[in-house]
Amino acid sequence: MPSVVGLLEQHELAARRRVEGLREEADRIQAELAAAEEDWQEWVIARRRVGTVLAPDGESTVVEEAVSGPVAGSTSRQAPRARSQVPVWREGLAGSVLSVDYQRILTALADRDRLHQGPLTCQELAVQFGLDAVPARVEALRSKAKRLVARGWLAERQPGRFTLAQGVAGRGDGS
Repeated sequence: MPSVVGLLEQHELAARRRVEGLREEADRIQAELAAAEEDWQEWVIARRRVGTVLAPDGESTVVEEAVSGPVAGSTSRQAPRARSQVPVWREGLAGSVLSVDYQRILTALADRDRLHQGPLTCQELAVQFGLDAVPARVEALRSKAKRLVARGWLAERQPGRFTLAQGVAGRGDGS
């Protein structure tokens, strides 16, 4: 007859495996959701622009209301804002699950890595992306880079200097 401790260990191991599997599935679903929200936002913007161009003068607000739909006009519930979800990196997870901004950071750091040029600061990233290196832009990039570090996509071996984490591919398509 198995011991009580042995049975508890078996149940704990089974529960841990289930939790890990559910976390992986949740990361995948969050990545899919983020991509779908981004796609939806692009279509909303495109429709709004087309409506503005095609509408006679003074009717562009009607097109915007139609694009926003009843959820945005509702007083009981606000439309959800598209947020960029960054899943925890694991072997085989492609960079394409990330939003364009995060993919851009990965690509820049992958290029540096391929050329053996070392880590980049967020100020250098801002300049490389053609942004003004003002504190607001640099801090926005730093926030994204720190999120990528926390989720295992990037490494920050020296404070403020970012590189790709071990095993992470830099292209959005996973190459």
